[in-house]
Formats: sequence, C-alpha cells, structure tokens
Amino acid sequence: MPKNLLIVESPAKAKTIEKILGSDFEVKSCYGHIRDLEKDDMGIDIKNQYRPRYIVPEEKRKVVADLKSLAKKSGEVWLATDEDREGEAISWHLCEVLGLDPERTKRIVFHEITKPAIKRAVEQPRTVNMNLVNAQQARRVLDRIVGFELSPVLWRKMSMKNNLSAGRVQSVAVRLVAEREREINAFNVQSAFRIEAIFTAPDTAGRNISFKAEGARFDEVQGAEAFLNSCKGADYTVKDIQVKPTRRSPAAPFTTSTLQQEASRKLGYSVSRTMQLAQKLYENGHITYMRTDSVNLSETAMDDIQKNIKGSFGDRYYKARKYKNKNESAQEAHEAIRPTYMSHTSVDDPELRRLYELIWKRTMASQMADAELEKTIAKIGISTNKNELTATGEVMKFEGFIKVYREDKDDEDIVDGEEGAEGVLPPLRTGQNLPLTEMKAIERFSRPLPRYTEASLVKKLEELGIGRPSTYAPTISTILKRGYVEKRDKEGVQRKYRVLTLAKDNLTQKTETENTGAEKSKLFPTDLGLVVTDFLKQYFDEIMDYGFTARIENEFDEVAGGRMRWDRMIDEFYNPFKKDVEKTIETAERIKGERVLGNDPQSGKPVVARMGRYGPMVQIGSTDSEEKPRFARLKQQQSIETINLDEALDLFKLPLSLGHYEGQEVAVNAGRFGPYVKFGEQFISLPKGKDPLDVTIEEAIALIAEKQQADAPIAHYEGQPVTKGKGRFGPFIKWNDLFINVPRAYNFDNLSQRDVDELIEKKVDKEANRYIKQWAAEKISIENGRWGPFIRFGKKMLKLDRKANGEKYTAEDLADVELDAIKKMIEAQVPGAFAKAAAKKTASKSAAPKAKTAAKKTAAKKAATKKK
Repeated sequence: MPKNLLIVESPAKAKTIEKILGSDFEVKSCYGHIRDLEKDDMGIDIKNQYRPRYIVPEEKRKVVADLKSLAKKSGEVWLATDEDREGEAISWHLCEVLGLDPERTKRIVFHEITKPAIKRAVEQPRTVNMNLVNAQQARRVLDRIVGFELSPVLWRKMSMKNNLSAGRVQSVAVRLVAEREREINAFNVQSAFRIEAIFTAPDTAGRNISFKAEGARFDEVQGAEAFLNSCKGADYTVKDIQVKPTRRSPAAPFTTSTLQQEASRKLGYSVSRTMQLAQKLYENGHITYMRTDSVNLSETAMDDIQKNIKGSFGDRYYKARKYKNKNESAQEAHEAIRPTYMSHTSVDDPELRRLYELIWKRTMASQMADAELEKTIAKIGISTNKNELTATGEVMKFEGFIKVYREDKDDEDIVDGEEGAEGVLPPLRTGQNLPLTEMKAIERFSRPLPRYTEASLVKKLEELGIGRPSTYAPTISTILKRGYVEKRDKEGVQRKYRVLTLAKDNLTQKTETENTGAEKSKLFPTDLGLVVTDFLKQYFDEIMDYGFTARIENEFDEVAGGRMRWDRMIDEFYNPFKKDVEKTIETAERIKGERVLGNDPQSGKPVVARMGRYGPMVQIGSTDSEEKPRFARLKQQQSIETINLDEALDLFKLPLSLGHYEGQEVAVNAGRFGPYVKFGEQFISLPKGKDPLDVTIEEAIALIAEKQQADAPIAHYEGQPVTKGKGRFGPFIKWNDLFINVPRAYNFDNLSQRDVDELIEKKVDKEANRYIKQWAAEKISIENGRWGPFIRFGKKMLKLDRKANGEKYTAEDLADVELDAIKKMIEAQVPGAFAKAAAKKTASKSAAPKAKTAAKKTAAKKAATKKK
C-alpha cells in the first residue's frame, strides 16, 4: 500500500517528524522556498493586476523533480510547512508545482514538534489558506517593486563602484541608525556636580559599615564648592525613615523580538545567530515555533510549568499569569516561544544549550511569584545649612521569580547615573547621629542616547510597527551586507573630571581621568548609508516615513484576514510611487554628499569631503581647474559628516617616509585594507588602532623584523622554500605561489617536513584535477566544482548551459569544447562581457599617445616656469 507523503521545509524537521508518525508516512523536505519571482522585468506583470511570474531556480530543480516522483507514487500528499504566512505560501507553491489542488490537499500546522501536537494536527487537517498566501505575495511583490524601481534611481544618481540598493523596510531601518548617529553628533555635553556622602553606622552585629547618601546636583563648580564649605563643622542626624514594601514582576515569555534582544544582552548573539540556533532548537523538537509575536501560553504548557515550579521550588513560588499582547495583530502564531517539555532543563548539544536554557528560565520565571523587597529611604539632616541627604537601600524579603531569572536592560533604558541594584543600609533610627567619613562633589557629564545594537534596533522597529517576526533578521543582515550600516566597536577616550572632597572639615579639589565613550558591537551608519538616506528622504519621503511603513504592514494584516484584496492594495501604492520615480530620474541632481571643510593653507585650494566612486574621501582642488585635484581616502572610523580640516589635511601627509633600513626606504601609508609599513616591495600591516602618522622608524623596523622572522622558510619542497602565515581563512603555508590551508588536524606551530610534504602533495593533486580546460590569456577556464563543472570567467563563477537533450555536461563532454562556445555561454550571463574588454584595450591604446602628449606639455610648462 502506498505511503502518505508529508512535505516539510527542513530536513532536520523531516527526520524528527518521521520518527513520530511511523511507517504510514514518508516525510521529505522541500528545503524552504521552491519557487521565486523571475529576475527579468521585475518578475511581475504590472498591467495584469500585478500577477507574479514564478520560476523554479536551478538549485531547486532536483528537489522539485524528486518530490514530483514521490508524489506520483504516494497514496496522498500532505503539506506541513511552517505556520506563518511564508510557510503558507510555500505550501501553495508546492501545490502549484506538484499539480495538487489547494482546495483539497491536506495542510497541517503545529506549533511544536511533539508527538501529541503532530498527531493532533494529522487528525485535524485543513486546506491552504489563500488569504495568508496573498498577504505573503503582497509583501513579496511590493518589496520587489520598491527594490527594482528605487535601486536604478540610485545607480543613475550616484557614481559608486558597487551596485546600490533600496528597500521598503531596509531603507527605513538605515534611517533609524542614521538619525541616531546625527543626534549623537549634535549632542551638547553638559556637566553637573553630584553630592555623595559616605557615613558609617553599626550593623546588627555591632560592626561599623559604610553606606552612601546623595544630595543635590549643582550645574557649576562654584555652587558645589559653596555647598561643601557650608557643611564644615556640621552634625548629621537621621530626620526621617520610610520603609516601603515593593514588588517586582517577571517579564512575559519570549516572542521573536524579545528573544533576539535578551540573547544579545545576555549571550552576545547577533540577531541572525539567535534565529539560526532557535531554528535548530525548533526542528529538533526542543522549543515551540520561533517566529511569533504572541506572549500567550497554552493550557497544557501552563500545567507543565506549574508542576515544575511547585516540584522544584514549592507552592509559594508559583503564580499563574496570563500575558496580553501590546500588538493587536499578533494572531498568526498562537503561542510564545517556550520549551516543549519543561522537565527538560537543558539540551545535550553544546551549541544550542545556552539559548535553550535562556528560554527555559524565562518561561519558568513568567509563571512565578513576584519578588518581594523592602525599600528603606533615610533622610539625613545637615545642621549647618538645613539641607538634606538621602540614603536608599533595599532588602530582599522573598526572591520569587528572581531565583530563576532576571531580565537585562538595554543601554538606553538605564537612567543617567543609575548604579544598578541599590545597596543594603545598616539599621537606622530617627534622631541617630551619623559620623561623616567624607563628602564629595563629583563632576558628571550628560550622555546622548546610545547607538543601536542589532537587538535594540529590532525593538525600535517593533515599537514603530515596522516589519514582523520573520523580517527582523533578514532586514538587519541586508543593511550590513549592503554597506549602509556597519557593526563595530568604538574605543573610549580619556576625559578629565573634577572631584571636590570635604574630609575632616578640609576641602580639596583634584582632577581625575576616566575612559568614556567606549562601545561594543554597535551599529554605525556608513557615509554611503547617510548619503543614500538623505537622497531617499528628499525624493521619496513617503517610503521613508515610519508611519507609512507601519501602515503598509497593517494592510498586509488586512489581506491576511481576508478584509482587503492584495492587488488593490498594491495598486494604491504603485501609481503615485511610479510617478515619483519618473520625476526623480528626470529632475533630481546627482548625489554628491559633499561638505566643504575650508581651504588648504599651502595652496589656498578648497578642501572638500565627499563620496567618491570607491567610498568617502577628501579632495583638495577642483576638477574644473587645470591642475588635477589631489585625493585621499578617509580612515575607517572617519566620516564626511564629522571630519575637520586638520584631520583632512593629515590624510595628505601619507605616504610618509620614515627613513632607511638595510639600504631600502621605510614608509607608512594607508591602503584599502588599512594602514601599513612599506619596506622595499613588502607591505606590513600596522596593529589594529595604530595611526600611521604616529609610527616611529624604530617601531617600523621592529614590525619589519617580526615579518621577516614570520616569513622565514619553515621547510623546503623540491628545492623551493615553504613559508607559513595566517590569513583571512585561517593558517596556511605558501609554496611556489600556491597557498595551502592547514587543517586543524595538523599542529600549525610545529609543522614537520613530513606534514609539509603531505599538504603540498594533496594540494598539487587537487589542482591537477581542478581544471578541465583553461584559456589563461582570456582568463577563462572550465573547472570541476562541488556540484559539477562550471565556468570561471575572471573572478566570476558561471553556469554551463545544458546539452540539447537537457542533461548536464560532464567533464568528459567538455574535454574538446571550443572557446567560442564557452564565450557564448558567458555572454548570455554577462551581457557585453567581451565588448567591455575590447573597449578597455582600445581605450588604453588611445590613451598612450595622449599620455605622451600630456607629459610633453607638462614638461614644456615646467621649463617655461624655470626660465621666468
């Protein structure tokens, strides 16, 4: 009897579900999406109600062919893709490709991969929900329209080497990062003096302990000094004590965005890393579905959590709680992210363990009792000036949920000057005299809002209603990949602050230093991101508007609920948008991103920071003048918006000669991959954070000697030296212009001659089998790849056409292939590939006589100047 075929998205999930369903079902994976929009002409028929044109990509053809074959042999086909809109769309695409009727094909959904959930889903199948499919189609079509229409506008209006892109959500996300950066740059730091007094009092055991009390703040040092002077000879008395019982409640169980935020704060994970690990946890049956904006827990889960809390901690620690969603549209996924079985406190896989335990703790804490604290506030009177100081302390009376878990805060949620958990005060009584150890007025500085982390950006997008759980991670990955935003650390700078100290009625003042402004893994807009954001805001204000982007998300929800037709929604957006695109192409000026910094004191020429073809740079002089302008690239952490004239002029000091060593010049310079020392024909990178202008000849020689020692041969093979090094892909050895990766199985620090021989022989054998055919002069070759032969054209890897019968070419078929046939295949994938090469050759030939003529003219000019 034929088996039932159940199709899921991932192979890991397929294995888990097949074990649950047993012999009646064969469970196979479609490996995610099996169809996508065509690349040509947007892949959308604009005139025919925005009808999408889908194709099965090359890499999915085998998967589709295998599924078709299995579907024909099966008794019935079931679809069990993920329960969100994207999963629904994949089920519909499977129906379309496999020839299944969406109105009859059984579609099952489950929120957890457990035996009861899977069995229940099989007993209650439904059909494909076309409202959800249409909502996903609407998002895909709208985003494709925006990307395909806006990106060419940027190409035309900005000269950049890399292809620029714009997108409905990505551009708004970049705007958030850009605006935060400008707020920080425009922030005016203000200082104030905070009064802190240290007193002593006996604890319950009679031991004197110190505690802190705080007083008023003063904007000026004179006010702080006058206050401290007024406290000379004062007595300090406890005037009032207030003891207030307080409670703290646990946070709701995780949604997608709160999991991303907390995994970033507590574990240091990026948003994409969190989602990768959560996906694995889900597919292996450890947690419920990880793309959700619901904080709801099922009754089964609540019972399971209650049993575990009472069993582990006792009845007092349990408190049933139902959480409500702030987001009214949270309806597709019906539960928060939680462990499938609360009795499983951890998982075996070390890669997944930390995230799983975080989810387990948060889920447990969400159903636990409040933490009970006692807050003591003591008012301390000053006899000489009738002012008061305040001492605050907390005592934990019952830890409740804090026994398991406490939520962390983002930088921007921490109040300026907040020290975290408050200290414990000794027992105090009204009228008690307190001996003063010392009183300080410490200068503190106001701070701007911090830069976004990946997780705090997700939080902001969610607050604004932009995007949904499935879109946060890809949005952030896109803006980083496109080079509009970069994630990096920022080193702190030393800052001086003043401290006035009153001790034993003696007032002193000193200046101390602190490290300030250091940040880790924060999002910084690049100059490219800033310039593109400004252009899009100027000409496509609606697309860049937060409210508009959120409204579009709500309209997708309306389509998902069957309350709006998706093609009408697109139509209302497209017609005015298309007019804006046409008007911008016709009327908008080119994007320059220029900022005039001043004039060069030597030549008097203007100094301008601007975007160039290869990125941000500084220019001295104008292209309109006879003499060519000079150019210098900005350093990695410099920006067009903040660089000043002196910093710009410093860039033109490079390359800077430091002197000579071993008969060769030693110089420092900055290049594409950072600053370096040039010694003869050698390029030696400077250590991270080292400014090339600060390098001395002695430091340069030390780096050269270090490099020479590192480059010394470690062995010889066939009479030629073998050296070793560490590069971007890990440790390697180099022999005869071959770079050979050294696997972990070898001891890189102590490679023997035998190890070296073995590594080189393996590489030589591999290289011998690499090329099927090669035309070195044309930079064209046919090579063996992991998935079969392919064409390498320069740095591009291109596909081979199929044979006339539709089969793929084998290495044997290609042994005698003609170059012209391969060129045709290249031309089909890279239009004008060889026309460009021919044009370059012609240009270089014609440039040669022009260069000679220009050189003669320059020489004649110089000679004439000398005669004068």
